[in-house]
Amino acid sequence: MPLWLTEEDVRAVLTMPALMETMEQALAAFSAGDVVQPVRTALEMRERTFFALMPAFDKVHDVLGAKLVSVVPENAARGLATHLASISLFDPATGELRAVMDGRLITEMRTAAVSAISVKYLARRGASRLAILGSGIQARSHVEAMRLVAEFTEIRAWSPTPQHLRTFVEEMGAPVRAAASANEAVSGADVVLLATNSVTPAIEDDWVGEGAHVIAIGACRPSQRELAPELVARGLLVVDSRDAARQESGDVVQGICEGRFPSEHAAIELGDIVAGRVPGRTGDRQVTVFKSLGLAIEDVAAAGMVWQKAVQSGRGMAVALQR
Repeated sequence: MPLWLTEEDVRAVLTMPALMETMEQALAAFSAGDVVQPVRTALEMRERTFFALMPAFDKVHDVLGAKLVSVVPENAARGLATHLASISLFDPATGELRAVMDGRLITEMRTAAVSAISVKYLARRGASRLAILGSGIQARSHVEAMRLVAEFTEIRAWSPTPQHLRTFVEEMGAPVRAAASANEAVSGADVVLLATNSVTPAIEDDWVGEGAHVIAIGACRPSQRELAPELVARGLLVVDSRDAARQESGDVVQGICEGRFPSEHAAIELGDIVAGRVPGRTGDRQVTVFKSLGLAIEDVAAAGMVWQKAVQSGRGMAVALQR
């Protein structure tokens, strides 16, 4: 019988170090062509609000599933998560349902894990200053993941909501501190993370110094941007999926339409760098930009790991769907 796994079940078995290892494998498999995965289908319900279907099948690691996700920004005022999701996992041999599980926590953690992987492969050696724009769930998860790949002695955070920023800094503790402005947070940083819900540029090109690595995890629709277009054009742009970036990312789509760079500017996938098929950073002064849209195979691979660990530890509730 398939397992029903709650967020509590997922949290009990999913650890960031193990997840990062699984994400490296998933990224490499995707870029090698071993994953069957269409660009996600998104139904626009209203401005900035959509419902999406994200299926994937990894032929090498034998994992099959799909995530259903809703993005509803006004949920913040309701005391609900703005991103809600469930993941269904299937047996690739028979098509039978293996598990249905909460996908909110998996989305949160796999996004941070992949960002940390980009730091591992694209940040310059000795990176020690991290800037975070945002103070929500993703900011918290990213602090945990980033600390696994670099020794950050200074983490400067900024948020447009002062109370949220104060709470974030208090919860995270040293070396996290509040910056007076987004510019102050970013100036001189080795790694810059955009973890906001902004759909217009939250960061300017001249704030970013030589050698910085910039990670952008939001603005996932063609009409949305979170990076200054000059920065996208200046940096070595790395994406999780070139097909998705050219269809879903306003930072890429709009830059191409404006003639700022050709579509080939978004040709390098993180999975190819992880697998050693293409080089990443080529110099300490080079600016690198990772645009993360999120891959279905990241969710499905993480769900596969959760299911295995849940079975081993006896977690979850078996649910009979058929007599």
